[in-house]
Amino acid sequence: MGFRALSSKYKLLPSFFRPLIDHKPRCYHAHASPTTQVSGPLLPDLVNEISRVLSDHRDPRHDLEMSLNPYSAQISTDLVDQVLKRCKNLGFPCHRFFLWAKSIPCFQHSVESFHILVDILGSCKQFAILWDFLIEMRENSLCEIRSEMFWLIFRAYSQANLPDGAIRSFMRMDEFGIKPTIHDFDKLLYFLCKRKHVRQAQNFFDQVKNGFVLTAKTYSILISGWGEIGDSGKARALFDAMLEQGCPVDLLAYNNLLDALCKGGNVNEASDIFHDIMSKGVVPDAFTYSIFIRSYCNANDMYSAFRVLDRMRRYDLLPNVFTYNCVIKQLCKNEKVQEAYQLLDEMISRGVKPDTWSYNAILAYHCDHCEVNRALKLTSRMVNDNCLPDRHTYNMVLKLLIRIGRFDKATEVWENMGDNKFYPSVSTYSVMIHGLCKKKGKLEEACKYFEMMIDEGIPPYDTTIELLRNRLLGLGLLDYIEILIGKMRQSTSCSIQESAKIMNGDRAFPNNLRHDETDIESD
Repeated sequence: MGFRALSSKYKLLPSFFRPLIDHKPRCYHAHASPTTQVSGPLLPDLVNEISRVLSDHRDPRHDLEMSLNPYSAQISTDLVDQVLKRCKNLGFPCHRFFLWAKSIPCFQHSVESFHILVDILGSCKQFAILWDFLIEMRENSLCEIRSEMFWLIFRAYSQANLPDGAIRSFMRMDEFGIKPTIHDFDKLLYFLCKRKHVRQAQNFFDQVKNGFVLTAKTYSILISGWGEIGDSGKARALFDAMLEQGCPVDLLAYNNLLDALCKGGNVNEASDIFHDIMSKGVVPDAFTYSIFIRSYCNANDMYSAFRVLDRMRRYDLLPNVFTYNCVIKQLCKNEKVQEAYQLLDEMISRGVKPDTWSYNAILAYHCDHCEVNRALKLTSRMVNDNCLPDRHTYNMVLKLLIRIGRFDKATEVWENMGDNKFYPSVSTYSVMIHGLCKKKGKLEEACKYFEMMIDEGIPPYDTTIELLRNRLLGLGLLDYIEILIGKMRQSTSCSIQESAKIMNGDRAFPNNLRHDETDIESD
């Protein structure tokens, strides 16, 4: 390795670099490097290899097709589907991969591939390419365009905070041979409201409502939307309008109204309506009670929250995981972690499987209070309870261990991550590198984790590169910087090659600093 050679060449390094770490951290190979000759590897291996190729060729100037050609003999519909799902955050490379596969003689994409690519292009905000793709599908009869594709487009525009684009997409359904139904209308309203574009949803509802036979579900979506933005008055007015229209009111509509009132701070009014529901013979379900539990937790009224929880127990109603998590999180905020554990045990005993958020809420408390043994014990319990730790779990634990100087334990946790089917992404590597850079005598180990990132083809954050470079510069270790630059330039990842400029001292513009998760993560 580069650092070993450098250490033997330069004997006068600072003292903390002399004791080389004999135990090198485990390097996780999530992707195999593509080769020009593939002798029938298993499908998962091919998915890994091609995903790595797409990740390494993100720029339109990169010759992606040339790098994909060695795989043409192994292409299948299943392989294409899995690669697209794996690389869902790589819009432009996925589109190029799709077109490349389409050009292979005798190959035909599955219907699912078309749907996946529509979803990818929308999620990556490649709307111009998306509409060109749809037009090509229509004109060449490549695949039947159905409502489900437009639902994906509604969601994409809404998530991109382009509500007008979502509405225009609804209006263009006729161009593609689809007559919008009430179900399509409901989907549009749902995605708009989910992203809090409630006013645009309400305005469009008012414009076109006479063209559909409205249902309680349609009204409920808007009622819920107004509740999400805290306007319980609009929610109540819409509920009253639904009653005036003679629309049958179901429990879902009542629940959405109660939820809107509670989120708007009108818990007493919600309680009155709850009793009115009971008097009309409508039987509340678990979600009805959960609305009040979450509201009381948000107000830190744990006495009332547990009172409702006790009532649910009497009626043998089971809260869902989200409701339990709200209570657990608030208990931990109030430093009542023992009660949080009791609730965790109750979940399991009643058949509600805790998720990572259930454990991570308690784990965050232990990490904030530097309770190492309890944090590690809880992480082990997660595995025993068949709830595998996730990125947040490991990042919290590793950050704690490095902060208090338990480097041996941090290495042990790192080594065992693969056994729990977790493979570190850029954020987990960054936790290690940033933490070690701040500890005296641990700079070389930080460099080793950085090298592992490069070997894995995971582009580091720009801030990580600058931090490591500044630490090395501060100690006058210019040769170490040159070694890292060389490794980055030799990487198969074009993004890493370009990041070598930052390690070389060419500062990135502040707006271009990379802080987000890497697009390709190991499964």
